Amino acid sequence: MVALVLLIVGVTMELNRDRLIRRFTSRSTSSLPPGYSATRTGVNVYAALVLALGVTVAAPSISAWSRPAATVVLLLGVIAFTILGVVAVVGEFKAFQATRRALKR
Repeated sequence: MVALVLLIVGVTMELNRDRLIRRFTSRSTSSLPPGYSATRTGVNVYAALVLALGVTVAAPSISAWSRPAATVVLLLGVIAFTILGVVAVVGEFKAFQATRRALKR
């Protein structure tokens, strides 16, 4: 059930990317300016992260039908989540650096 919710949320984030940016991620949160998630690429990466987490969480449910398939799904989910996590951290770091440079001018 959790996996299904995560998959639905990830797809919904992707399908409503522009609205998500406009209404949520492009707004400042207290002292923090908008970051990587305020870009189309950032939203794509975060939506893919949610999808990868959903795939990873779905693996135990798949094991009831096929252990080899569940193993493959689990590995793919973990690998995707790890890679996308690194991409998100790098993107946030670059967005922070750009904001910091803009404030120094």
